[in-house]
Amino acid sequence: MQKTLTFGIPCYNSSEYMDHCISSILEGSDYADDVQIVVVDDGSTKDNTYEKAQEWEKRYPNIVKAVHQENGGHGMAVLKGLENADGTYFKVVDSDDWVDGDALKDLLATLRRFISFDTRVDLVISNYVYEHVEDGKQNVVDYGFALPKGKIMTWDKIGHFNMSQNLLMHALCYRTDVLRDGGVPMPAHTFYVDNIYAYVPLPRCKTLYYLDVDLYRYFIGREDQSVNESVMVGRIDQQLRITRIMMHAYHLYDDVESPRLRSYMIGYFTLMMAVCSIFSKLSDKPDAIDNLNELWEELRQFDSRMYRRARKGIVGLATNLPGAAGTQVTLFFYRAAQKLVKFN
Repeated sequence: MQKTLTFGIPCYNSSEYMDHCISSILEGSDYADDVQIVVVDDGSTKDNTYEKAQEWEKRYPNIVKAVHQENGGHGMAVLKGLENADGTYFKVVDSDDWVDGDALKDLLATLRRFISFDTRVDLVISNYVYEHVEDGKQNVVDYGFALPKGKIMTWDKIGHFNMSQNLLMHALCYRTDVLRDGGVPMPAHTFYVDNIYAYVPLPRCKTLYYLDVDLYRYFIGREDQSVNESVMVGRIDQQLRITRIMMHAYHLYDDVESPRLRSYMIGYFTLMMAVCSIFSKLSDKPDAIDNLNELWEELRQFDSRMYRRARKGIVGLATNLPGAAGTQVTLFFYRAAQKLVKFN
């Protein structure tokens, strides 16, 4: 039968926690035959991730597909999941995260309705929840005021997104053909590719829908997690690589027709440049600041309007204050935002 929704689960040495992720989808969907779970083992070396995936496939052969690939990183695993997807819609769930059962039932009912009435909706957006292991607290990210609830819309109907409301991967459920038609330029062996996934396909989405449910549960707090601050500082070169790919994806003022989508994407890209600036300042790598300056100069030459918006606006100015004192002020505001939003 035609699958309604494919979940792609990238796994790398994930045997300790992948069962919870897979179980949450199976149980939340009531083991529905129109749901597909593609578990991608990205060349795990330290545990039996692939064997576990195969066990799940044996138990639920109509739902679960186990796929193995040579290690290529998170982005390659996402693309492998997409390659094997049979669903009309596609959603990525990382192996240490999970989904809420009641919210998943609502999502499936919504997608099935679109399909049964032959109503094309390119992107369905739902809320996600930061699950903080350190203190057991939750932080819900929703899109109230930014998006009308429960309505099919175009980008010209969206409102203003504040800085905590970016459309991260956790919130997105794309039509599969949107991702395949034009591709998603995610590099191998690189972290933070979810930013590309949540940015590059957006102009290809002509219709969208906001389902106001807390679907995605985002586990945060492991010391080795990619969003851990010390890890992000150590991988600043990868952050710059991702931001450079996003930069070259569009001349935003020329290529993006909807003014409101353009405004959102400029805000997102500006934040990415700010992240590069902050973590370059935190880095002890001798070439970190030189590499950051090269990125800014590349942006200036690539698109002067994007450069002015990213560098000369409040966020750009605040994260690029000159001198040692300026760096300290920048880091002070970063720490304040970190405590407020709890994003790593």
